[in-house]
Amino acid sequence: MPLSTPPSTRPDRPLRGRTVLFSLLAFFGVVVGVNAVMITLAVRTLPGTEVDSAYRASLAYNGLIAAAREQDERGWRVAARIDRAADGHAAIQVQARDAQGAPLPGLAFTARLQRPTDKRADRIVPLAERASGVYAGAAEDVAGGQWELVLEAERAEGRVFLSRNRIVLK
Repeated sequence: MPLSTPPSTRPDRPLRGRTVLFSLLAFFGVVVGVNAVMITLAVRTLPGTEVDSAYRASLAYNGLIAAAREQDERGWRVAARIDRAADGHAAIQVQARDAQGAPLPGLAFTARLQRPTDKRADRIVPLAERASGVYAGAAEDVAGGQWELVLEAERAEGRVFLSRNRIVLK
């Protein structure tokens, strides 16, 4: 018994220009629509650049190395503690001591909580001196997770201390 295909009930229609045009418009419409959605999502979630000018940052690099050497020569010991409550309130306390263990009063400390993946979530926390060599401040709406704690201390002559530490807040 030979196999045969049943006859088609649809009459053969030739492929016309209008059908090709609508098929191409539909195809490219989908491609353009998906690209528009992806571009919009990418631009909205882009955290930005790390530095505005890589050239200027490279020129300042030798100065940063010299400042780090000066900081190491001072031998300061700076310890930070962050306590985060469930409501997002974070209390930051910093103790600064010199090489002999004496407190370091009179510094203008600033703490920055930076998200490694999104600059928009960064928090700057000015720290006030509570006791000799003890500085404290607070930040609101600090989410749990990974952060980078950047501590900076300044005096009249400029920045005298810089520290970056990766931390995890619960």
